Amino acid sequence: MSSPPESLRAIPPEGGRTPVAWQSQFHGGAEAVPSVPPRPLRRPVRTVLGIALLGLLALFALLGPWLVGASPEVQDLRNTLAPPSAQHWLGTDVLGRSALARLAHAAQLSLGMALLAAVSAAVPGTLLGIVAAWRGGRTERALLMLSDSVLAIPGLLLVLLIAALAPGALWALYAGLSAALWVEYFRVSRAVARPVLAGDTVQASRLLGFGRGYVLRRHLLPALAPTLGTLLAFTTSQAVLALAALGFVGVGMQPPTPELGLMMTEAMPYYEEAPWLIAAPTALLVWLVAAMMLLNPDRETA
Repeated sequence: MSSPPESLRAIPPEGGRTPVAWQSQFHGGAEAVPSVPPRPLRRPVRTVLGIALLGLLALFALLGPWLVGASPEVQDLRNTLAPPSAQHWLGTDVLGRSALARLAHAAQLSLGMALLAAVSAAVPGTLLGIVAAWRGGRTERALLMLSDSVLAIPGLLLVLLIAALAPGALWALYAGLSAALWVEYFRVSRAVARPVLAGDTVQASRLLGFGRGYVLRRHLLPALAPTLGTLLAFTTSQAVLALAALGFVGVGMQPPTPELGLMMTEAMPYYEEAPWLIAAPTALLVWLVAAMMLLNPDRETA
């Protein structure tokens, strides 16, 4: 029987792997190299640890006041500066109030207000960033000038200026934090949206007659969601630290409201005889900062 034509010998068999002899015809007779299966995508360990730390902190802020049960404002002057015990796990302050109860309520207040301010800043900041990237021209230049003017003022100073309108009021601190944080969402969303809108997929969608809602839903939001999720966690942490800093210098929340910075200020005169009072809010802030640093994605090294 005559051998098949050369063109048929180059066709690989159906349903099976490519034989080495056929591969050698296209690689100059070189020995075939087996393919390496792709590695499954796994979340970095440090990111998982950061999410776990944030989750534990959120659970403490959400359920802590209910689990502790004690009031953060009830005083017991016969039990002042008591060390940690079975009744008071973190001891009591100079007025006999439970340090654990005050820490739980302070975490709930700080995280709740910080998250609300971050979300309130994310909505207009993201929308303005998308508008700037979509419209371009004078609209983009005007929004960039506005964001640059806000960035010219340090964020903590801007919060302080707005909070001075009503010292100690929650709404003033909330408004100041939102006004300082929206710029970050604007700049990030604009930077992410510009290459997406100029990409081939969006251009093809426009040529096919799809409207702006389709482009926003199918192209822009999926591209923005991962970045904005990480930014939301970071801005929430920044807001918590800003609230603590303002409370520590006495221009934030006022006594007897339990707040992290205010708790550190009240414990400062007694740090030698009751160091656990200032250690508790400090440890919570360190916990928060450590979780944020762990959430930072790994950088590949050469």
